[in-house]
Amino acid sequence: QVQLVESGGGSGQVGGSLNLSCAASEYTYRRNHMGWFRQAPGKEREGVATIDTGIGTTYYADSVKGRFTISQDNAKNTVYLQMHNLKPEDTAMYYCAAADGWVASPLRAFAYEYWGQGTQVTVSS
Repeated sequence: QVQLVESGGGSGQVGGSLNLSCAASEYTYRRNHMGWFRQAPGKEREGVATIDTGIGTTYYADSVKGRFTISQDNAKNTVYLQMHNLKPEDTAMYYCAAADGWVASPLRAFAYEYWGQGTQVTVSS
């Protein structure tokens, strides 16, 4: 059974920081790619940051480069997202995702087969 369980998120201030975690079942963690996507009301789901769990290569949306960091802990089968210098436009439901095999477009939602339930991030001034 593929399972992705997100934690963290919540409310933050503009300029502040929040952290997200995604714990994966070992079976899921063997997938090549994992990452974070977000979806704001009325908008499409967009890739935020993803990582090739085999070699550690990371990918970021332009909107979060320099502010967000994705990392992994292989021993815990967990992927993290550290979010700094938060902006109101970061407000969204954040989803953890995992993909089988090689991913040609690491920041595109259609490339991922497995999804967590989501965790809300709200940034206020």
